[in-house]
Order: sequence, then C-alpha cells, then structure tokens
Amino acid sequence: MSDNQDWLQRSFNTVWHPCTQMKRHEALPIVPIASADGVWLRDFDGKRYLDGVSSWWVNLFGHGHPRIKRAIKDQLDKLEHVMLAGFTHQPVVELSERLAKLSGLAHVFYGSDGASATEIALKMSFHYWRNQGLADKSRFISLENSYHGETVGALAVTDVPLFSSTYADLLKPGLRAPSPDARRALPGESAADAARKAIQALENLLTKHAGEVAAVIVEPLVQGAAGMVMYDPLYLSELRRLCDQYQVHLIADEIAVGFGRTGSLFAYQQADITPDFLCLSKGITGGFLPLSCVLTSSPIYQAFYHDDVTRGFLHSHSYTGNALACAAALAVLDIFAEEDVLATNADKAQRFNSMMTDLQARPDVRNFRHKGMIWAFEVDTSRADFAQACFAAMLRRSCLLRPIGNTVYFMPPYTITDEEMAFLIAATAATLEELARASNTADGQSIALP
Repeated sequence: MSDNQDWLQRSFNTVWHPCTQMKRHEALPIVPIASADGVWLRDFDGKRYLDGVSSWWVNLFGHGHPRIKRAIKDQLDKLEHVMLAGFTHQPVVELSERLAKLSGLAHVFYGSDGASATEIALKMSFHYWRNQGLADKSRFISLENSYHGETVGALAVTDVPLFSSTYADLLKPGLRAPSPDARRALPGESAADAARKAIQALENLLTKHAGEVAAVIVEPLVQGAAGMVMYDPLYLSELRRLCDQYQVHLIADEIAVGFGRTGSLFAYQQADITPDFLCLSKGITGGFLPLSCVLTSSPIYQAFYHDDVTRGFLHSHSYTGNALACAAALAVLDIFAEEDVLATNADKAQRFNSMMTDLQARPDVRNFRHKGMIWAFEVDTSRADFAQACFAAMLRRSCLLRPIGNTVYFMPPYTITDEEMAFLIAATAATLEELARASNTADGQSIALP
C-alpha cells in the first residue's frame, strides 16, 4: 500500500468531509495532500496538482507564502491568543485600524469563519432596529441563488436548495429578490439593463415590506456558489439608494469576493458606495488561519453603546480576534500595500484573457465571463455527472478544479504565472474534449467514471 492509499483510507474511515456525499468517495478517492508551495499541492506519492480554485478561494498568494508565514512565526514568540472580552492586543488593534481606513467603516467585530460573519451581521442589524424601537424590522431580503453560509441564520438568506431545503423547518423565512445576473439581459440589452430590471423588482418588495425588513444582504458583483453569476455595479449603487430611501441596512457579503478578487480591494468600491455592514473572511489571512470579521459604521455602533447590558451586542467566539490570525491578516494587507497587487492582477488578467481565446471559442462553451481574477463559463453537456467527471479528469491532469454543476470556473492564487495558467487552460481544454468524446460515444448518455 502506498503512502497515498494509507492516508486516504484512514481519512475515509474517520474524517467526515464537508459539502460531500461520503459514499461517492468509494469510486472517486479522496486526495491526501502532504505539502504545498505556491500554486502547487503535492500528495504523499509526490504527484503535484495545480490549485486552480485557491483551495476554496482562500489562498490569495498561494500556499506557504514566506511573508505571511514569517508574520505568524514572529507573533508566535509573543502571544498566540488571549480572550478578547476585556482584553486586547497589538495585532487586533492594528488590523482593525487598517481595515477601518480601507473600508470607510469605523468598527470591527471578529468571528471565526464566513458563516459566522453572516450571522453577526444579521444579528447586529436586527438588534440595531430593536434598540431603535423598531422591533418589527426583523426580516431579511436576499437574492435568488444567493449563498451566505450554512449555519441556521445564514441558511435563511441562502437560496441554494441543496443546502437549505433539508433544514427548512429550522429557518426564519425571508424575502427573495431577483438576481441581477447579466446573463438575463435580452438581445440588445446590456448588463446594466438587467441590473435595472432587478432593482425595480427589489423596489417593489421594499414598497410592500420595508416596515418589516431589517436589511438586504448581497454578494457584491459575483454570486459565487450560484455558479459565478456576475452583474453590473449599477445594481449596487441603486441598491444603496433604495436602502437609504426605505431605511433598511445594506449588508455586503464580501467573504468570497473581498481582497482584490474582483479587481478592486473590495467589490462594492466599484459602485462608489459604502455598505452598512461588510462581511470578510476567506482571503483575509491568505489561507493560513481561520478568521472573519464584520465592519460597521459609527451610528450603528452607537446604538449599542448604553448602560443597559441587554442593548449591547452579546455575541462571542472563543477565538475572536486571534492574535496569530490577525498577524497573518496584517501581512496580507502589507503585501497589497507594498507589492501593487491590484495593478499586477489587472495586467495578468488581460494576458490570461488572451490565453483563453481558444477555450472561449469551443462550441460547447457558453456564457464565458470574467471579473478581476475570476473566470467562468457553462459547458453545454447532457452529462448529469459533469461536475464529478470534470473534477476527476482534471485531477488526472494534475489540476484542482471544482465545477459548480456545469459551470467551470478559475479562481487561482494571484501568484500564478503565465506558464502555470497556460497549463491549467490546456488541461481544461483537454478535459472538455475528453468528456465530449465520452458523451458522444455513449450517444448522449452519462457513462461511469473509471
């Protein structure tokens, strides 16, 4: 038995993997990873895999980045953790100051992961209105096909039935507004036209329900789990206007799209607005340690500042504002500030777009789209098992991609080179060709994976 086989069997026996039907791994083995460097993962038998999805969108600067690693090591010699209730420390203060300056939001509350950030923002919004004597404002509007996490509060504003339908009896019903998906533009219409129609539908909801709505929560510019749905910034600017007009909060969930992924540090900045709440996680530590936070404004913060303890925000996580994680996040911000990351990414994206011309021209590729360091397209296929088959075929070609249904997307680390991107694109084209031939051989019927 090889080292790979040993570790995958031990993992299969004891580890309950996330977002996974474990029985599928009887046919498609779990991949045990021994080490990683840059964009490359390496298994125990020495095979490498190019990480084309930044390991669920977190490793902004690849694996093992020396600057982030050094920051954690330096902090480890000073303080690994202290409770943030009644105590504070240098990394959390410095990180809060820098995030406030970058975002335009003055106060930062820390959690452990993305879903926690969503829960914090929802609770803060609800509690704010309660403190203001408007307890009826307790519902939330989210978009069709939205994804904001899988804890109970977050699931209530997530519109992915695969995740939420089983737990429907646990969830507080919210309101759904149409997605501003640019693909919904009719012939002769623009992405901005699709955004305007979606905004009109949202205003109709607010006209009827503003008195009971606490906040609208959106993923700015890109709805990730919906299949990298992209939309025009006009939607965000109009959404800000409506939230002000109808006195509801705007929650920007930038857990996936923050820290440069869409081309600006925060996606909402492309609409020249500021949300009432900003949720951050994933890339905040460059993929090294779990951390999330919610930023909000001084007026919202002041609504909780009171002699009455019940008016305070009584929410906590044991590892809130962990010193090691904050040190990693500070190193990430240093990299952005000192290495001109956004401009470098813009140049890379332009080159990568040119490299994808042949892929985009394939007859089975639909709706090719790009935003910042995200590329996505649908594959015209009759295969019900396309996502799994594509994932397996890409692994055989030493690449990690994780399609969402029939949507293939690239979200590579920002450090990926032209040569590495060419490798990923070539592997993707070869995989699509292989799967198309297999489908044709089976007369359009799905065939079993080897």
